[in-house]
Amino acid sequence: MKSTLKFAALLLATTFAVPALAHDHSAMSKGDAAKMQKHEATDAVKVGNLVFTDAFTRATLPGAKVGGGYISITNEAKEADRLLGGSSPVAARVEVHEMKMDGEVMKMRKLADGVQIPAGGTVDLEPGGMHLMLLEIKQPLKKGEDVPVTLEFEKAGKVELKLHVEAAGATSMEHGQ
Repeated sequence: MKSTLKFAALLLATTFAVPALAHDHSAMSKGDAAKMQKHEATDAVKVGNLVFTDAFTRATLPGAKVGGGYISITNEAKEADRLLGGSSPVAARVEVHEMKMDGEVMKMRKLADGVQIPAGGTVDLEPGGMHLMLLEIKQPLKKGEDVPVTLEFEKAGKVELKLHVEAAGATSMEHGQ
């Protein structure tokens, strides 16, 4: 009886833990993200005064309901713009979130006002910090595919991009692989 209970507890724990690994915020702190190797931008997309580089997401496991989106956004305009959120055919919602550590506790929250992209500045949406959340994804995101997203900006309006799906534990865009 005890071994049956142990097996049931293990099975239950695995059922809930495995989908959570697909978007593991705790795998990287903001400090680790800052140490990531930056790649040369080979797939830059320019829309108006905004330049988008290193757009990627991570592969997810079957049953996962969320995914993260990561991208660098440079604003070449003389005035700030604001990323408000977005949409994607693979998810019910796309929101701008922030993850940060408060002591030993990871805290994530939706940025209700989005994120400002300063004039002449760059904002990196990256693992361990600000990022896009693809909520209620409709199917697993598979390495090598591209995920279409439409980002919505206060001034630039809607911008259509693709997030390249990298390996589940990727910390950056893997150019040329």
